[in-house]
Amino acid sequence: MQSVDVSIPPFIANLDYTPSLALISAAESALIVIARADTDAEGNSVALSRFMIRTESVASSKIERITASAEDYARAIAGNRANSSAASMVAASTALHHMVTVVGERGTFTLEDLLDSHRALMRDDPYEADYAGRMRDMQNWVGGSDYSPRGALHVPPAPERVEPLMRDLLDYLNRDDIPVLVQASIAHAQFESIHPFTDGNGRVGRALVSASLRRRRVTRNAVIPLASGILARRDDYFTALATYRAGDPSPLAGLFTRSAHVAAIESRTSIERIKQLPEEWMAELKPRKGSAIGNLLPMFFDHPVMNADELERYSGTKTVQTYAAIDRLVEAGVIREITGRKRDRVWMASDLLGELDDLDRRIQDAMR
Repeated sequence: MQSVDVSIPPFIANLDYTPSLALISAAESALIVIARADTDAEGNSVALSRFMIRTESVASSKIERITASAEDYARAIAGNRANSSAASMVAASTALHHMVTVVGERGTFTLEDLLDSHRALMRDDPYEADYAGRMRDMQNWVGGSDYSPRGALHVPPAPERVEPLMRDLLDYLNRDDIPVLVQASIAHAQFESIHPFTDGNGRVGRALVSASLRRRRVTRNAVIPLASGILARRDDYFTALATYRAGDPSPLAGLFTRSAHVAAIESRTSIERIKQLPEEWMAELKPRKGSAIGNLLPMFFDHPVMNADELERYSGTKTVQTYAAIDRLVEAGVIREITGRKRDRVWMASDLLGELDDLDRRIQDAMR
């Protein structure tokens, strides 16, 4: 009879781990670049925060093999759930935004924050909705088959151990005496080792990293999409998680630090490009003040995907003028219609969402 090894993580609330000098130096350098990127986003924090959260959530979803095209993702932002992967990506954005915002405002993590984030992620999932916002009451595992943990990469602790381990993890997350990126990396690895939910653990666990940076005031305006860097080194990431469970957090902390550094550098490029878009649009179209085009252009900066009702509301003009403005924006290449229908149409800001893909690609290229 084949045995199965169950992993029981140690409690870490009082963990005393001393990183190497090289890791401390790399983490400090990464924090400096992250702070610069966050400062770059200041003044346009609403639009840029949404953009960065979407970049992070899409990459985090791709780590779980959840993929969708930019247009499917845009349709899902507009409420179309025809593509389940795209809808799941949007749910991941909502979950990340919730955790980062709430934890950042309060300055502490609570168990309810994690449950609420998981609920936002999974409540519309066709298979897991019944477990949304609930810690698991059953055994689960990573790898192996759907029916047996034999050959699994990781078998987390039994369900009755989950809540005590999570309470301990929260105590660790709320400490202020640990280097930020080291703390976020270890907390993420511990969360993944506990595997408290039936599904969605990876995405919620990576959201912990961004929320940790916000809680420690490293970021105030933006989310650094380090999941793109992890995606480029996906195999190394899972190997580093296994190494953490064997007692060494250094490889994972190093990978997260490198990913954060690269993501922050490339984010500064995207932030600069995005901040210039409204001026470029205005210079090309030269709209009159108070015209439909003049009113819509800044709205597409904040809301890159909009339906007809939203466009009419934001244009501040009559329907016929709104649709004339839409036609002009389409001709200029500023927006593109993405449903292909005559009714219930949706338009997206091409350059803005295109930059999302470009940022993800640049980060992955740099990490490789």
